[in-house]
Amino acid sequence: MSVDLRTYVFLDSLQYQMASFISTISRGYYPVAEQACCVIEIAPGIEINRLTDIALKATNVTPGLQVVERSFGLLEVHSDEQADARQAGEAVLQALGKSETDRIKPHVLTSQLIRHVTDHHAQLINRTRYGNMVLRGDTLYILELEPAGYAYYAANEAEKASHINIINVQGFGKYGRVYIAGDEAEVVESREIVENRLAMLSGREE
Repeated sequence: MSVDLRTYVFLDSLQYQMASFISTISRGYYPVAEQACCVIEIAPGIEINRLTDIALKATNVTPGLQVVERSFGLLEVHSDEQADARQAGEAVLQALGKSETDRIKPHVLTSQLIRHVTDHHAQLINRTRYGNMVLRGDTLYILELEPAGYAYYAANEAEKASHINIINVQGFGKYGRVYIAGDEAEVVESREIVENRLAMLSGREE
């Protein structure tokens, strides 16, 4: 079966909020801050089962996320050792007969800044979020991109870049979304850095 490599990205150090966020949605084994992780997204989704088996047998990594949809499948594995997370990813690439550059280059679809969020708007968002809460007066940054798996990389880079709050991250399905909020200057800075770093990732055009 032909497998399309959609997302392939290595996170060298999970930030504190990002590790905690993944734990809130994980059906696997929770990561902790400062671990390294590898995120892989493929199509069709069912093939992620076989690739999970390969990654876990290749080296000492722990699975945090596995999502199996008909169209897309996602795997996140993490380890205390960067080398183990990298080796797991490389084992998957080898099984697919692909290299990192065969991934799809991330493409930003929506980039919104909403300044001075109102109480009721914040409450709407807070009812469906898995991370921190938006507060009245915050600036909210909404990023939509594809492939979806890069949303985890984007949120982690945002937390590295500035003092923001991760509100929600959706990293599987057709499109990925990231919601972050906080002081306007911090949010604006993180937006610029995140989108620049996404643009720097190599890959093919879909």
